[in-house]
Amino acid sequence: MFVLDPVLLKTFLTVAEAGGFSEAARRLGLGQSTVSQHVRRLESAVGRTLFARDTHSVQLTGDGEAMTGFARNLLDQQEAALRYFSRPELRGKVRLGASEDLVLGALPEILRLFREQHPLVDLELTVELSAVLDEQLEAGKLDLVFNKALGGTGLLTDPLTWVAAPRWTLPPDEPVPLVVYPEPSHTRSRALSVLQAAGRQWRVACVCDRLNGLRAAVLAGLGVAVFAESVVPDGLARIAEHDLLPPLGTVTFDLRSRRPDPTGPVAALAEAVRNSYC
Repeated sequence: MFVLDPVLLKTFLTVAEAGGFSEAARRLGLGQSTVSQHVRRLESAVGRTLFARDTHSVQLTGDGEAMTGFARNLLDQQEAALRYFSRPELRGKVRLGASEDLVLGALPEILRLFREQHPLVDLELTVELSAVLDEQLEAGKLDLVFNKALGGTGLLTDPLTWVAAPRWTLPPDEPVPLVVYPEPSHTRSRALSVLQAAGRQWRVACVCDRLNGLRAAVLAGLGVAVFAESVVPDGLARIAEHDLLPPLGTVTFDLRSRRPDPTGPVAALAEAVRNSYC
């Protein structure tokens, strides 16, 4: 197997375009003997005659005509590779974890703007329950996590609210039917703790690990669910807490990285997320 030297290919194309060795040497700033040597080395590498020479002219052979196409393609690819790797843009990969309600809310626009600014950064997106994402971050499986955290300070603090299907009513003497994520779930934990503190009976009417499934169950009238105010799914109605159910408090949307001081594409994505909430 032979490797085609780009220097030889460039000399060959210059001879073909100039129509002669002396003119090619002038264009390249080389001696005519060096140009001839380059062409001979290329012909030796491919085992074919590329130019038909006589005392008056230099003409491409059939193999020479074919070589012009290959040579241009190879040199174009080399130039593209050099341009790619010499560009100053940020490049690399970020393993981002996000809770599903954020993915269906503000995150797509944040990622679109980030891609416009850093087109060479690849993204590996994991959508999971917030508590699961916390575990994966701790295990080193994710670089950055954007999810819910009960308590503390973060990018955004949002009231939690009870939601139900429009015109759904809660029978006053029955346990509160809950539509919840499976454990571990921050909103599930909060719902159970506030009901217990208020002395309200409850039952788990439906469990689903995806937001669209929770929305469907609530719309079907199976029970009530808990969402942050800013990410209540379309079609669901907020319940006035003071009338039916105890207050839920607030939830924080937090951004955490695997390393205390992230650099490169991880730092750039973290900055993009933070800037969107400033």
